[in-house]
Amino acid sequence: MENELTTKATVPGQQRPSAELPAGFLDMVDDLKSIVRGAHVRAQLKVNTEMLRMYWQIGRTILERQRGEKWGTKVIERIATELRTEFPQQRGFSTRNLQYMQQMARTWPDSIVQQAVAQLPWGHIVLLMGKCPTRFELDFYAQHAVHHGWSRADLESVIHRQLHLSEGAAANNFDVSLPGKSDAVRQILKDPYRLDFTELTARPAERDLEDALVDNLVRFLTELGVGFAFVGRQYPIVVGDSEYRIDLLFYHCKLHCYVVLELKTRKARAEHFGQLGFYVSVVDDLVRDKERDEPTLGILIAESRDRAMVEYALRGYNTPLAVSTYAGLPEGVRQLLPSAEDLSRIADDVLNAPGPVRHPPRLPVRHPAGHRARHPAGHRARHRCRRPFQEHMTGRPRTPPPPHTPAPTPSPYARPHDD
Repeated sequence: MENELTTKATVPGQQRPSAELPAGFLDMVDDLKSIVRGAHVRAQLKVNTEMLRMYWQIGRTILERQRGEKWGTKVIERIATELRTEFPQQRGFSTRNLQYMQQMARTWPDSIVQQAVAQLPWGHIVLLMGKCPTRFELDFYAQHAVHHGWSRADLESVIHRQLHLSEGAAANNFDVSLPGKSDAVRQILKDPYRLDFTELTARPAERDLEDALVDNLVRFLTELGVGFAFVGRQYPIVVGDSEYRIDLLFYHCKLHCYVVLELKTRKARAEHFGQLGFYVSVVDDLVRDKERDEPTLGILIAESRDRAMVEYALRGYNTPLAVSTYAGLPEGVRQLLPSAEDLSRIADDVLNAPGPVRHPPRLPVRHPAGHRARHPAGHRARHRCRRPFQEHMTGRPRTPPPPHTPAPTPSPYARPHDD
């Protein structure tokens, strides 16, 4: 009896101590788990591909019949109703979705299964068709979304920033300094870099721009692109008896190389390339692991540039250098934003209010210079009128309702009336 009470309950998977497991057992289990997860992913991709094939075939069939029989929108609505009735458990047969299927078949007249877009979810494809007016843009963002694994929000963000116009547009000497690798390295560059999240206008000081980028480091890394990792700001390097400091130093995890970033809030000049090339050479010799890391890259981000000067300046360097520009917040937009003093005043008013505040005070409306607010005729009169609606319409004062007289409470000792 005592032996039965003292016996421990065994849990599946823990029946044998780990010391008794054969050598390599846990590694084998990890491999089996990887096989199962891989099968799940492939099954999901297969289901998605077959669903897109079905959508494309539906869209193509409707397009062919429309061309021959001139169907209108009412027919599409009837098709949606018939499909939903026949397949009540299956989603995706709304009228709007059928129109997207037609658009997909019109955009990709050949089989969509062979396209990169076939590896994306349906929501991504709908977003691409709604935001990208050309086939080039559609294929560009579809390939990048597949390669980087972008979510729908990430995809919408890069489309809004017009990545197809800025990627790889920065002037560089990679064809000479990185033969055979120039195309891959060029893809990590942009021109311009959109730094409007810093909320800096006009021509800020270089230190102010650097401070704003570091304060918004996550957003800056997102703008730089996939693969960039932050190493440090004002990174010190010692050469001989002198110490120098690099504005921003990054490491690119996919290219396996350091990236020196120099900021200039003025127009790029020829001497800036000498300074950048010096920093790249020093990092190459003193920081880079020559057995594992690729050659260091240098990127100059300036307010503007002269293409002819940049072309001649880059010819004189064998180190991989590039120059780009940045775009900040337009001055007119900055004037419309509330200042720090406005936000502080509003916060103080809300926190120091004596009672509960139902409606916090509104921020002051800031209009660009020369703007004059206009209101329709009678705007002020309508808002100044505080008379009740009946008095305002009839000219007679509203008759107040009679005062409410509560009914007497019956006494519990009262005798009921006889009928």
